[in-house]
Amino acid sequence: MSGNIKWTLGKTIQGMGLVVVLAGVLGSISLGMEDEGLASMGFEFKGLMIGGGLFIVGWFLERMSGSGAR
Repeated sequence: MSGNIKWTLGKTIQGMGLVVVLAGVLGSISLGMEDEGLASMGFEFKGLMIGGGLFIVGWFLERMSGSGAR
């Protein structure tokens, strides 16, 4: 895989991770407004873990590309 493809794929996965984190936070807020405190915390935790994991994978792919910042 060339460096440019790895960099692009890494940035795309990072963006997907941020969207998942945002969805987790928004879902948590929605559940919190309905007085579902424990479910709200679980939803946010899952969003942060999955989104954070995607972001880290994307970050490593970007670093492996060797292209540096663009």
